[in-house]
Amino acid sequence: MRLDRPVVFGNWKMNGLRAEGLALAGALAERAVRLTGTLGIFPPFTLIHAVAQRVKDTAILVGGQDCHERASGAFTGCVSAPMLADAGAKAVILGHSERRHGFGETDALIRAKFRAARAAGLLVVLCIGETEAEYLAGERRSRLVAQLAGSLPEGIGPEGLVVAYEPVWAIGTGRTPSSDEIRAIHGELRALLAKRIVGGEAVPLLYGGSVKPENAAEIMALSDVDGVLVGGASLDARSFWSIYRAGGGA
Repeated sequence: MRLDRPVVFGNWKMNGLRAEGLALAGALAERAVRLTGTLGIFPPFTLIHAVAQRVKDTAILVGGQDCHERASGAFTGCVSAPMLADAGAKAVILGHSERRHGFGETDALIRAKFRAARAAGLLVVLCIGETEAEYLAGERRSRLVAQLAGSLPEGIGPEGLVVAYEPVWAIGTGRTPSSDEIRAIHGELRALLAKRIVGGEAVPLLYGGSVKPENAAEIMALSDVDGVLVGGASLDARSFWSIYRAGGGA
C-alpha cells in the first residue's frame, strides 16, 4: 500500500454513534474525492463498516483501533484482524499508549497482534512513546529502542508498516515536545528502523500527541516527519482537514 505524504491519520477513540460518525465521515468525503497525500480515519469497531461504505468513493483509508492476536476463537468481546478487514478496514493501530498503559499490553502481545494484522492484509500503525517519568529521567531513547525491538516481529519488511511516535505525556494534554526534540527523535527512529529492517528507512514516521491546526504545519515541516496521528482534533472535520492541508495535502 503506497502512502503519499503527508500521511494524516485520525484516531476517533471511543467517540461517535452512527449518526455522528457518518456525518463526520461524510464531511471528510466531500473534501477528499482526490487526495495528493494519505488521509485515514480510525473509528470505533461499531462504525467501521458504515464509515467504510460512506467513504468508498474517495481515497480515504479506514482502519480499526486494535485487534486480537488470534484470528478467531473463544475470546468474548474481542475483534480479530480478519473481522476488521471483513468490515472494510485497511489498517489497524497497535500499541497505542492507552492500550499499553491502560490495558497493560506488553511488547510481546503487540508483536503477536502485529503478525495477526499483517496476515489479514492490514497496514499496521505501530505506536511507541515514553511516559513523563521516563522523559524526565532521560530514558526516552532506551524506552523507544526497547518498544521497537519488542513490538516488531523478526523478518518483516517495510511494507505494511507505519511507526507513530506518541510521547505519553503529550497525548490530550496540549503539551508537545519542541521542534528540535521531534526532529531528533524521528531521525533516531529512522536510523533504528534502517538497522532493524531491510529498507526500514522508507517506513513512514508519524508524530502524535496534541496535534492541532495551530501546530500541524510546523511539525510536518520537520525532517523525518512524514505526517501525524491526530486524536481529539480528528473529531471535527474542519480541524482535521486543516491539519491535512497544513502538511501540504490537497
